[in-house]
Amino acid sequence: MIEIRTERPQDAATVREVLLQAFGRPQEADVVDALRLERADMLSLVAVVEGHVVGHILFSPAALESKDHTVEGMGLAPLAVVPEHQKKDIGAALVRAGLAQLENTPCPFVIVLGHPDYYRRFDFEPASRYGIGSEWDVPEDAFMIRMLDEAAMQGISGVARYRPEFAKAM
Repeated sequence: MIEIRTERPQDAATVREVLLQAFGRPQEADVVDALRLERADMLSLVAVVEGHVVGHILFSPAALESKDHTVEGMGLAPLAVVPEHQKKDIGAALVRAGLAQLENTPCPFVIVLGHPDYYRRFDFEPASRYGIGSEWDVPEDAFMIRMLDEAAMQGISGVARYRPEFAKAM
């Protein structure tokens, strides 16, 4: 059985190990560590199976800069599940739990850079449909957005930016 819960301070080392195992490189783990140091307003969840943390998802502040103003939302990154627990819907459970929590907040949008087929099932759509682009040169269909408050996002377009800590991983 999978338990999804908020990350606790004592989970930090284990989360780092999950990220290292899932990605096979330190960049994502370094970003998460840097965001913790900055005390960014994050939603960080872990998946626990048989008492062991096997997955992690992070939502951190993201900004959508339009001509007239900036709208604050969240960016989903990273999402990680240790290799031996992949393909068991643990990642999907983390995404659903995080989005459900954000739906009950003033967060108007969530952006993600990822595989379109995977994230479409969570109602993400290409951000370009709304005139929203990424700060990075990435494939248009891989940069997606999920609108949580369509009224707040009405007529908003521009460039979406993750926190600066992410620039080191790109």
